[in-house]
Amino acid sequence: MTATAEPRATSRPPDRRRPLRPRLRKAVLVAHILSVATWFGVDVVVAGLVVTGMSADPATAGLAYRSLGTFVVGPMLTAALATLATGLLLGWGTRWGLVRYWWVLAKLVITLVLTVLIVLALAPMMPEVVVHGEQLAAGAAATGDVGDLVFPPIVSVTALSVATVLSVFKPWRRIGRGRRAGRVPEA
Repeated sequence: MTATAEPRATSRPPDRRRPLRPRLRKAVLVAHILSVATWFGVDVVVAGLVVTGMSADPATAGLAYRSLGTFVVGPMLTAALATLATGLLLGWGTRWGLVRYWWVLAKLVITLVLTVLIVLALAPMMPEVVVHGEQLAAGAAATGDVGDLVFPPIVSVTALSVATVLSVFKPWRRIGRGRRAGRVPEA
């Protein structure tokens, strides 16, 4: 007679996530990398337009500010939302999870904060930037202050660089590792 073995009790709850299949995971990862690269590129263009607007002759500065105010928010917000969506998919469908590791959570917070800043801080400024550019191009005395435009690309490029470093080095431990009663830290 053979005895049936009873399942052993484990201290870990079962993993309820559904892992992405390898091809789909790679496709989402490529989309994630490309969306972040696009976002970074848009920020570099913003920096170039801001520097041009601050240092060029009035006609060129006007064109730079009008371009900035007219064309930047759409591509930047699209890249940010694509980054957020693909990041969420990777979190849900890979072993890293969304709130399993501190570095993943930090990247999620960075992406969310930058996306909200685009919507709440950058986009509302753009009509004023366009008017400023039109006034400069027309040779009129420009009203309004667009000097704060230097900060969005600096903040965004820095934050996206930090997120990239976190992706490569994956610092810090798991969230809550070994802190719950009766839980053994994983190797």
